[in-house]
Amino acid sequence: MGKIFYLIGKSCAGKDSLYNILIKDDELNLYPVIRYTTRPIRDGETDGESYHFVDIEEYSKFKRSGKIIEEQVYHTVHGDWYYFTADDGTLDIENRNYLAIGVLESFAGTREYYGKDRVLPIYIELDDGERLMRALIREKLPENGRYAEMCRRFLSDANDFREERIKELGITDDVRFENDDLENCAKRIKSWILKSIR
Repeated sequence: MGKIFYLIGKSCAGKDSLYNILIKDDELNLYPVIRYTTRPIRDGETDGESYHFVDIEEYSKFKRSGKIIEEQVYHTVHGDWYYFTADDGTLDIENRNYLAIGVLESFAGTREYYGKDRVLPIYIELDDGERLMRALIREKLPENGRYAEMCRRFLSDANDFREERIKELGITDDVRFENDDLENCAKRIKSWILKSIR
C-alpha cells in the first residue's frame, strides 16, 4: 500500500528546496504529486513540474466533472488564483509512494480523500524573521518585485498556520522539522520517511 508524504509549511520555509532534494533521492523512490494552479507561470518554472498551469476554463471543467480532490483560492492583488489537486488518473497509490507539497488545507483535503493512513504530514518550520528575509531577497530579483503579494502571503500565513489548526490536523512534534540547515533537515526527513515505508 502506497503513501503520500505531504510537505507543509509557511511561505519561504524551504519546502520547494527540500522537495527537490527528496524527490531526486533514489533510495526514497518517491513519485511527484503535481497540483494544478490558475496563477501565471513564473520565470524558472516548467509546466508539469512544479504545477500544471491551467486557465479558469480548465479549472471549471475539473470542477464540473467532480475530479477536484482539494482546492484553495487566494484573492491576490493580481486577481483570484486557484490551486488544486485533481483525480486525473496519474496516481497509482496502491503501488507507489509519493511526495506532495502544499499548505495545511491542501494536506487536509488530500488526507480526507485518500485516508489518514495513506497521507502523512511533514511540517517544515523556520523562524518568521528568516522567512521574511528570504522572501524579500527573492522579490528583489529583477524578474520578481511582487512586494504587495509577498506581504499578503506573509500575513496570510499567520492565520492559515495557526497552532490550534496544526494540532487539530494531528500534526505532532515527530513530524515537525526545523529547516535551520537545508541538508541536515533533508537528512532528518529522509530518515523519517524510510522508517515510515519499511
